[in-house]
Amino acid sequence: MVTLTKEMRDFLSPNQALDLLKDGNHRFVTNLKVNRNLLQQVNDTSDGQYPFAFILSCIDSRTSAELIFDQGLGDIFSCRIAGNILNNDILGSMEFACKVAGAKVVMVLGHSECGAIKGACTHVKMGHLTGLLKKIRVVVKKLQKKYDDDLQSNNFLDLVTQENVKNVLKQIPKESKIIRDLIKNEKIILVGAIYDISSGKVDFYETNQTK
Repeated sequence: MVTLTKEMRDFLSPNQALDLLKDGNHRFVTNLKVNRNLLQQVNDTSDGQYPFAFILSCIDSRTSAELIFDQGLGDIFSCRIAGNILNNDILGSMEFACKVAGAKVVMVLGHSECGAIKGACTHVKMGHLTGLLKKIRVVVKKLQKKYDDDLQSNNFLDLVTQENVKNVLKQIPKESKIIRDLIKNEKIILVGAIYDISSGKVDFYETNQTK
């Protein structure tokens, strides 16, 4: 597998860039990962990087974006925080990745059995984690009103996981004019996805919200 050059990355449409992630996850699930010379990629990227995607995911050790999408050095920007929540620093990183560095896809990736989601549902309070989980509690409260369900049931946890991703997807263009304009001008696409830790499979759903 060759290392991405600027010309190769710039030639990709946003949808083609997304297909690279979909194909990579298929390889991961079927254990047909591409044979890469990582040391060669270290050398190839020493003078510059040209990633085609920015992936916001959880810190969970089982959800490394490079692995589950079968990508190499220089292919993606990987931004990780518990519960794949959004803050200003992450937005700034995202704006750099897309506006300056040329990434074509912004993905918010949630995952099953997320500890942050469980913590938000069970009112965990601990140091600075309390403030982080508060961002997810907004989603929990919203779903509590809609669904009469046990907050610790797998069904409710799955609903919160999905709604949390959707909530972040709505926040991104709302809070970043740079990202909103890139979406509007079809320079990038905004994508949501959920990773199943038991199967390795990623389910994708697309959204280009600019309001």
